[in-house]
Amino acid sequence: MAEKFDSLEEHLEKFVENIRQLGIIVSDFQPSSQAGLNQKLNFMVTGLQDIDKCRQQLHDISVPLEVFEYIDQGRNPQLYTKECLERALAKNEQVKGKIDTMKKFKSLLIQELTKVFPEDMAKYKAIRGEDSSP
Repeated sequence: MAEKFDSLEEHLEKFVENIRQLGIIVSDFQPSSQAGLNQKLNFMVTGLQDIDKCRQQLHDISVPLEVFEYIDQGRNPQLYTKECLERALAKNEQVKGKIDTMKKFKSLLIQELTKVFPEDMAKYKAIRGEDSSP
């Protein structure tokens, strides 16, 4: 799989360099540089074809849209993974807190119900397979 990404990266780097050189030729265009311009345009078309071939090899890769938003905002896309993990950890702590609170509530509820309805709670605990002693 890494070879596919390496190939795509190589083609993209060549394409970007070709575009940079094309920009230089166009910014200082002279009629005598028409042949060089045509050659760079042909290289650009070939480069796009090579990139398209790489795209076909990587069709099963999906990238979250948020990564592109990071790039558009000028942020490092690797921060996306870090921030996703941080959000997941925060949510995990929040859910763990809720679970702990519900366990405490259940324990207190069972204690109070046992005081008010001792026979019914003894049956409940017998059905649940819990120890019926207080």
